[in-house]
Amino acid sequence: MDFRSDNTGSAAPEIIESLLECNHGTATPYGGDEYSTLLNERFSELFEKKVTVLCAVTGTAANAIGLSTITPPYGSIICHEHSHIATDECGAPEFMTGGAKLLTIDGVDAKISAHGIKSALEKAGMGFVHCSQPSAVSLTQATEMGAVYSCDELLEINELTTQHKLNLHMDGARLANAIVSLGMAPADVTWRAGVDILTFGATKNGALGAEAIVLFREDLAEELAFRHKRAGQLISKSRFISAQLLAYIKDDLWLDLASRANHYAQQLASEFNSLKGAQVETVCASNEVFVTLPKLVIEGLRDCGAQFYGWPEPWDASNTIRLVTRWDTQEQEIKNIIDSSARLLEKV
Repeated sequence: MDFRSDNTGSAAPEIIESLLECNHGTATPYGGDEYSTLLNERFSELFEKKVTVLCAVTGTAANAIGLSTITPPYGSIICHEHSHIATDECGAPEFMTGGAKLLTIDGVDAKISAHGIKSALEKAGMGFVHCSQPSAVSLTQATEMGAVYSCDELLEINELTTQHKLNLHMDGARLANAIVSLGMAPADVTWRAGVDILTFGATKNGALGAEAIVLFREDLAEELAFRHKRAGQLISKSRFISAQLLAYIKDDLWLDLASRANHYAQQLASEFNSLKGAQVETVCASNEVFVTLPKLVIEGLRDCGAQFYGWPEPWDASNTIRLVTRWDTQEQEIKNIIDSSARLLEKV
């Protein structure tokens, strides 16, 4: 019963096979190999637009490099208070931008709205030399609470960012889960909705350790390349990262894997909804389920061997737990935690 994170999952067989296939002979280092040179072409086909793609080995690095490319040191980045860049990246965005400030705002289900952004801008001191200047907005798709921005929501935000000449970054650590939920083309919920630069996650969804920084603006390609190198993400044996990403998007593998994770989350949410005394807190739109349970039930689940995190952490701070499903979640894991919860709820 491991529902801690999709980071705990195994690598997909197709990803492992891609590494075996590229593990022969020699290859030009630092992105000059045949696999890395294919990235721009394959991702341009995927997004229906010419893009620049660079590899990273962590989402933190990809986010920080991407944000540093569109935010000056004196700038500020508007993001949700629960966003990964605000709570889990140890100041990496501030460090990589050279001092930019994060302006955190609230919003239902960890989503920020055009209205919330507008309110933040009104208080930000735009044009006032004593204040950090709003330069970028960062969205997480799917959000830290498993919610998904609709195309209409993204377009509304884009209208505001365009009006105020703000750049738009998207943390897509779980982009595959969001796209499966929306049933839309990748282009529709990224650059067509105003996104300038995207962290394209693969590690949470079946890769060993591969993220892509996808740039939709040709005018920033050179700057991104230098910032990528300076951040230590120009990997010498790039073929082993690039091969994973190529296999990940080939034949829609990334969407197939995310579909499985989403399916298991919906099943888990449905089962908890049927239990008296359990309350599912949000609509299950991706692969995260948030459930409020009596404290004794939470403690009992841990005693039974169930693994999960609380929301917000630490786990004993509230009665809400976060359950994350993976592409390789097993039906038995869901049965076990539901059966255990039902038994414990009866006792309570």
